[in-house]
Amino acid sequence: MEMVHGRAYLEAFAQGRLEASALRRIGLPATTPLVRRTWLAVGGTVLTARLALEKGIACHLAGGTHHAFADEGSGFCIVNDVAVAARVLLNEGRVGQVLVVDLDVHQGDGTAWIFRNEPRVFTFSAHCASNFPARKQRSDLDLPLEDGMEDRAYLAQIEGVLPELLEKVQPDLVLYNAGVDPHHDDRLGKLCLSCEGLLARDRVVLQACRSRGIPVATVLGGGLRRAAGSGGTPCTGLPSGGGGDGRKKGGGSNLQRRTSPRLHACQQSRATKPTKLIAS
Repeated sequence: MEMVHGRAYLEAFAQGRLEASALRRIGLPATTPLVRRTWLAVGGTVLTARLALEKGIACHLAGGTHHAFADEGSGFCIVNDVAVAARVLLNEGRVGQVLVVDLDVHQGDGTAWIFRNEPRVFTFSAHCASNFPARKQRSDLDLPLEDGMEDRAYLAQIEGVLPELLEKVQPDLVLYNAGVDPHHDDRLGKLCLSCEGLLARDRVVLQACRSRGIPVATVLGGGLRRAAGSGGTPCTGLPSGGGGDGRKKGGGSNLQRRTSPRLHACQQSRATKPTKLIAS
């Protein structure tokens, strides 16, 4: 972890010595179980990346804490597990070029900042333009998306970028943040994908990598479902809490809750009729 994060920051978090302002940015209390979970999640992502190199594909049901910077956390993200995995494999000489594909609804700002001067790691983030963080970092490639974007338009955006990007970067490994918070029933995601749309998105990414013989390691990323009885119909397997992304960001204040007319119309439509499977 010290390949990415400062020792003083890691020790302060582990020993419960972070300042109150730092904990507010993270949005979580520093407890022993949280420290243990954080360390294990990072180790899990490193293991997943190694298994992907060996098997071609590997998936981790945690990780994706992409708002963590080198010396501070943010948005429920304490240690940037994807950044650590990339650094470990680069330093071991197991890869020479890594591509980070971040399709969480929020920009992977911490990852972009950590690798801003690292040509061996290409960062790609497709995210809701109006969503957290308010102050975006510069990824190697950013794809800002409009509020309320639905399946077909979203998939067209990803399919219009990813194949060419893989050909250009020629990565030895893809680290894929498969956040489910673009789902229409996410509390504060602001996009409007269906369960089928998310499945099609993952197929697009995985098939694009596998058809080119590029190993891919996935992490869970973020997602926060509406409470039961709120009118949404959750996907089978859609988590009820965030995988790696929080919903209380920056100084402890809630994310913006305004809903655009386009997003509102999408959510109303999704609540009253089933969605059709989008072919990938």
